[in-house]
Amino acid sequence: MRLSEFQRAMREEFGDAYAGVLMRDHWLVALDGTADAAIERGVPARDVWVAVCEDLDVPPSRRYGRGLRDPQR
Repeated sequence: MRLSEFQRAMREEFGDAYAGVLMRDHWLVALDGTADAAIERGVPARDVWVAVCEDLDVPPSRRYGRGLRDPQR
């Protein structure tokens, strides 16, 4: 998952304004920091997305991000 795909998935799932708040302020225990901080530390965008989904109970049917194709790891 590219950073742009991660950002798009966040906006699609949580809305433009709330996605920004979540990325900046929501503490992800699994990553020991916020999504923005994890990205800055070099954590892959896919791993950050999975942590967000797990932490915020995003249904499995939407964990690939709305409108995004399934990842090919």
